[in-house]
Amino acid sequence: MSSLLNDIEPLKQAALADLKAASDLGALEQAKGTWVGPHGKLTALMKQLGSLSKEERPAAGKAINAVKADLESALAQRRAELELKAAQPQHPVDFTLPGRRRTLGKLHPLTQVTDDIVRSFRKLGFAVADGPEIEDDYHCFDALNTPADHPARDTQDTFYLQPAGSADPLLLRTHTSSVQIRVMEKQPPPIRIVVPGRVYRRDNADATHNPTFHQIEGLYVDRDVTVGDLKGTVEFVFKDLLGSDVRIRFRPHYFSYTEPSFEIDFSSPLTRKMGKDWLEIAGCGMVHPQVFETVGYDPETWTGWAFGFGIERIAMIRYGINDIRLFYENDLRFLSQF
Repeated sequence: MSSLLNDIEPLKQAALADLKAASDLGALEQAKGTWVGPHGKLTALMKQLGSLSKEERPAAGKAINAVKADLESALAQRRAELELKAAQPQHPVDFTLPGRRRTLGKLHPLTQVTDDIVRSFRKLGFAVADGPEIEDDYHCFDALNTPADHPARDTQDTFYLQPAGSADPLLLRTHTSSVQIRVMEKQPPPIRIVVPGRVYRRDNADATHNPTFHQIEGLYVDRDVTVGDLKGTVEFVFKDLLGSDVRIRFRPHYFSYTEPSFEIDFSSPLTRKMGKDWLEIAGCGMVHPQVFETVGYDPETWTGWAFGFGIERIAMIRYGINDIRLFYENDLRFLSQF
């Protein structure tokens, strides 16, 4: 009995010193296992109680339990100290400084304008259509009444690709009108669609031109569609986009895939700020009968109109931007304004 009691106090002091010396939580867990774990030294001492007589066992058990309680208390205290230390920053921090807020992303101004345009057309029951940016000659030109020898192809006949193993050349589409052909080939009238998307032309980059830009086309095909329907739609969309004081006028023009064809000019306080009474903004016209015959529509039964305009032009007018290249330079100082 005296030998067991003599071992308790030295064990207690050694365990307390070991727990106090633990420099982190990992070392503390290791010390815990050494002394009070299933195979710890205090546990081994407790197992010796069975070898004592009934008279000696209560006093020895009471002494060992008192040591165990002291060690568990010391263990909890040291764990709290180490957890607090781990939670503190490694370097001095001035907690009076303002916090750092994460900046939220936003849509590109061209995407914002595109969404607004599509929203205006949806109010009139138009659906959104899409098509490939890499096109073939047929859908980009031939089906739109613009054969290879047509003068209208001179400004667009560019950016050709030659896929391996293919005899038919492909090109980056020069307008989204090719999607109109694809839609009419797949479904019968009536059709009421808008087609936003990226297009490519052989333009030298300057303040008003870029070889890559965005365009949106509208197509409406049904029975007894007239120029009056076209004019009403155009007026509604541009007033919805640019203000109720917008005025619209049509000027005769030529496009190979519409007849008659028009240029659309508009006037508003925005154009007058630019020093212009009228500004050209879009092209339009009644779908040419030859286009209907190409896609299998009877031009004696169906009529329709189509128009298209550049999305950059609308964005530049709306926001007072004087250089189209700003949209493509990825300068956050510019983009964060919208």
